[in-house]
Amino acid sequence: MTYCAFTLRINLLAISSLYLLAVVAMASSCGFWQASLTSLLAVACLDYFFMPPLFRFNVTDQQDWVALATFEVTALVISRLSAKELRSARDAAFHRTWMGQLYELSRDSLWMDLHQPPGPQLVVLIQRIFGARAVALFDKNLGRQDSVGEWGADEQDLARECLLLDVGQDDRESETSKRVLQAASGTVGALIVRGRLSPLVVDALASLSAIAIDRHQWFEKEEKADAARKGEQLRAAVMDALGHEFKTPLTTVQTASSGLLEMGGLTDLQRDLAKLIEDEAVRLSELCTRLLTTAKLESEQIGLRATEVNVQESISEVLATQLTKEERDRIEISVDDPGLAIWVDRGLLAMILTQYVDNARKYSTPGTPIKIGVQVSHTEMIISVHNFGLPIRMEDRERIFDRFYRAEDFRESVSGTGIGLSVARKAAESHHGHVWVISDQKEGTTFSLSLPLDSRRRH
Repeated sequence: MTYCAFTLRINLLAISSLYLLAVVAMASSCGFWQASLTSLLAVACLDYFFMPPLFRFNVTDQQDWVALATFEVTALVISRLSAKELRSARDAAFHRTWMGQLYELSRDSLWMDLHQPPGPQLVVLIQRIFGARAVALFDKNLGRQDSVGEWGADEQDLARECLLLDVGQDDRESETSKRVLQAASGTVGALIVRGRLSPLVVDALASLSAIAIDRHQWFEKEEKADAARKGEQLRAAVMDALGHEFKTPLTTVQTASSGLLEMGGLTDLQRDLAKLIEDEAVRLSELCTRLLTTAKLESEQIGLRATEVNVQESISEVLATQLTKEERDRIEISVDDPGLAIWVDRGLLAMILTQYVDNARKYSTPGTPIKIGVQVSHTEMIISVHNFGLPIRMEDRERIFDRFYRAEDFRESVSGTGIGLSVARKAAESHHGHVWVISDQKEGTTFSLSLPLDSRRRH
């Protein structure tokens, strides 16, 4: 450039502009130090070839210093802008690569076999897609650690330790990143990745791994719920079949025993035996009825025949049909509104009341009163049956409403099947109500039934 300009006798302003363009080109393409060297050479050429006295260096001239300062400032600004652009372009390329890899991982994780543990599948995917030297993942739900790559003998439980310490960190020297996996349900595990990966990428890997583990957990829960639902359906079908099969012979036995008693001519012992057969046949028939009702309630096949029922009259009918006169004398009834009527299935309401009264009769201390109360609020009606006797333990108060469950304190002392209260709960739930029990050594035991007053609209 100097040779051409000197040969063509280009003026000082033009050659200065050309030198400035050279400095800009060098700063944008190579960097600051290369542009600084170019600035020094340009100032030297200007001073020697174009500024008088020619062919002599006159470094004390102010024009040389101004030119040098101009070239250096230009080199600094352009080189910094160029470096920033290069860095941005490089970061953008890295980000595109990482985003593509993260997309591939998220896509492949959706195709994982949810019937198998997620750990072995995730570590293989992470190593294959991101080129990590080693990957380890601990699944808190399954209590297992899965790893791939080269790990030392003292690093076999590294992911488990990371979860226990609840600390995520990056070790640049060993290029090892540790992350605790957090999902919507809480902490689900820990991830260790060894390789040249950005902390942001490792954070994204941890998030995707947590989602995959959480998804597997929900799949397991759905499978268990589905299996339980199918088991309940099968059990309800078996109960329904057994109930129907027992009904016919029981009816025959009950009819035959009643006929023997009606015919007369029996000795006292024969009469007692016939009466015992009749009573037990009636009890078995009631049990079969409960089994059938439970099966229908479980399968939601029962159709509620809701009618307007006077609560006090329904209680009186249950007491008259289920208790002897001596037992009825123990009953104390308290109703806020004797004229209260509610839209319910009369048979199911009677079944719940029968179960509550029967429980109070069997489990109460002999001679103590049994209190039946009916209270009304703006939205619901509560029927309570209270008796004095052994208290129900706290851990049994919810479970006694499960089918076939009986509290350990009463299994040997009082006969029962563990069906009645489960039927009562299902019958209450079919009316959008609920049942519960409160029990205390001093205050006694109270079983309660709550039914909404707007049950007519609900049905």
